[in-house]
Amino acid sequence: MLHGFCATVAKALKIEDTAWDLVKLHRKEFKVAFLSYPDFYTDSYPALKKSTLVDLSKLSTKETNYEDSENPPILHRKELMILESDPHHALFKEITEEGENAGLYENPFKIGFQQTWLRLISDKGYCLIDGRLVRSSSVALLDDIQQVHRHLTAITRYELSTPLKSLAKHGYLDGNHTIFDYGCGKGDDLRELEAHGLSAMGWDPNFRPDADITEADVVNIGFVINVIEDIDERIEALQKAYILANKILVVSAMVAGEATISKFKPYKDGILTSKNTFQKYYSQSELQSFIERTLEVDAIAVAPGIFYVFRDPIEQQSYLSERQRRHREWNHLSNRESRSKAAAVIFAKHQPLLQSFWSTCLELGRLPALDELEDPKALEEALGSPRKALQVLEATADIEDLKLASSLRTEDLLVYFALGLFGKRKPYTHMAEGMKRDIKAFFGTYQNAIENAKEALFSVSNVQLINELCEKSATELPACQLNTNHSLVFHERYLNQLAPELRIYVGCAAQLVGELEGIDLVKIHITSGKVSFMVYEEFDSSPLPKLVERIKVRMRDQDVDFFDYVEPYKPPLLYWKSRYIDESFEDHKKQLSFDKKLAATGIMKPDKEFGPMRSELDWQLRELGLEIRGYRLYKV
Repeated sequence: MLHGFCATVAKALKIEDTAWDLVKLHRKEFKVAFLSYPDFYTDSYPALKKSTLVDLSKLSTKETNYEDSENPPILHRKELMILESDPHHALFKEITEEGENAGLYENPFKIGFQQTWLRLISDKGYCLIDGRLVRSSSVALLDDIQQVHRHLTAITRYELSTPLKSLAKHGYLDGNHTIFDYGCGKGDDLRELEAHGLSAMGWDPNFRPDADITEADVVNIGFVINVIEDIDERIEALQKAYILANKILVVSAMVAGEATISKFKPYKDGILTSKNTFQKYYSQSELQSFIERTLEVDAIAVAPGIFYVFRDPIEQQSYLSERQRRHREWNHLSNRESRSKAAAVIFAKHQPLLQSFWSTCLELGRLPALDELEDPKALEEALGSPRKALQVLEATADIEDLKLASSLRTEDLLVYFALGLFGKRKPYTHMAEGMKRDIKAFFGTYQNAIENAKEALFSVSNVQLINELCEKSATELPACQLNTNHSLVFHERYLNQLAPELRIYVGCAAQLVGELEGIDLVKIHITSGKVSFMVYEEFDSSPLPKLVERIKVRMRDQDVDFFDYVEPYKPPLLYWKSRYIDESFEDHKKQLSFDKKLAATGIMKPDKEFGPMRSELDWQLRELGLEIRGYRLYKV
């Protein structure tokens, strides 16, 4: 209603739509102001260019032009002026939070005009660089002649880069997809792909400037945007790479925390290295926001610093759904006394075909359609239809596993849809046929699936429920460590054995980080809405693995903290590893024996989770005449 009213007033006064961006309605007076901020989307704190104030009680107007003003009014808190669905909302909110953290909004009467605002920023010990707040004390005074050497950032690799390895894992390097490497550096990935018989092309402004820039099914822009110091050029590179991708764009950049960044000279929105190369270190959420804001599409986290951007929403659905699908080894069909002699004859005649059909049933958790079968023509000729094939199995074999497979698939889809809601992905207008069949078989309708997913997603905010499920998991998982009312720690391979609500809880965190390949232990923080992922050196081969990386996801903030335990930091040890593994681990028996003998030394009590660093432990053992060799304690 108000929008229509304002549009009518503007039209009556012949104020062009392009002459105003915001409208200010006066609450105590019958006035409305049409405000022009031409730099609304490009300037962190845009200046007012022109104001047209309309006094509706007097039917008069007043126009004020600030185009030549040295101290124009400026705009703050831009996120309040747009919808949350707007791709700029996250950035605008981030800019406002920077100012709040710097104490710039403590007195709102002092921030309305440009010069006052800049003076306040300076008084607080900051300055503006490319619209972002930077500590004045850490800013290097760089002359305009500063030359950034981008070509020196290219490194020599002797194996595929991490983004390309992720593509290989997901089947995109199977020879059926064309590949283009945008910003290929020295071409090491291209040579590695060619060595495996794959055809790939690439371009680089320094090393392959004359190469053709062509479209491809898969385009990789790997660790390129982080070495471009000009923000506009960075955006342009990302957009160009996206236009070239027919199916999927892989974007990767350097991710680091403040501890790493503080070691270098600040320059623009990044840092300068000793080689005079530029690096823009992102946080995980910042990188995702940059990609989504620039391309106006979803960016799917695959690993820290690596994101997939799909051109085809159906392919995106398939990828995300497969991430939540559990695969298990099923028993072969077992015969039982047949209720039908005719069925028994058919079973004996077509047993290999029926076994293949049964495997597909268990994989899908439902009756498959003909086009989902390995050999649909053979089954149709022999048995008529999938339904008739299932009837033969019902009469001749034990098919109870299908109920379990159906239950597992329903849970997987529930987790998938719930994580889609958490990621605020748009509802799909098109779906793969297999997904449509899944929804009909397990939920009846898409609306039912979404309602069930909403209920499951909202349930993870229930601390009491999470605590109860963690306690229940502690009795059901093969191995784990429960810290009552605080946390549950377990090995990543047990994740899919958790209740759907806990899978969603961890999945929400993983969605911000990427896939959990390489993660050893997962820690669910029961009360704080956090999940930690731990990576240990030699987890599978050492009795005391060293913690080398910890990733803490703050789901309430939807942000990620990375902690690296490398020099000069001393990595903590994982004590009592036997609590986190079962017989499926090769070193399980040796670990049990080691933990028992370590407890017998009295150096550390088994009820203590944390213990001395390795050097201190070795010293204390030497005092007892002992030393660690492999999984044993030897007398010295």
